[in-house]
Amino acid sequence: METRIMLSRPDLLWLRTLLGAHARTAAVDREHLLYLQDELDRAVVVEVESLPADVVALASCVTVLDLESGVHSEYTLVLPSQADVAEGRISVLAPLGTTLLGCRVGDEVEWRMPGGLRRLRIEAVKQSQHLDDGPPGKRLAA
Repeated sequence: METRIMLSRPDLLWLRTLLGAHARTAAVDREHLLYLQDELDRAVVVEVESLPADVVALASCVTVLDLESGVHSEYTLVLPSQADVAEGRISVLAPLGTTLLGCRVGDEVEWRMPGGLRRLRIEAVKQSQHLDDGPPGKRLAA
């Protein structure tokens, strides 16, 4: 049985809105966005106050260990308009962001990138309930 990700209800609303806004993306991104849609469709959805503290959510700061190199990295999962790779802010719509979303401390994930497959283990999660772009339903910058 495949592992299902866990999401808060507000994060699910954000993500469905974002997917709708990106419906006409390039073919190269379409496969990735369809994967995200599948993950959302089968996710366990809970109220914010019921989301365990060790689950990666929007605005979470995540520490991962690269299982091949042994290097630790820290990322914050953000909306596309807030992404800045140099600052460690990864868009939830980027392949790495989608891979981390809804996973828990201790989970091992695989992320395919141009240089090959990377295997990461989630070492720590610090959640934040603050998103700067306003509540779902408002216009989102892409």
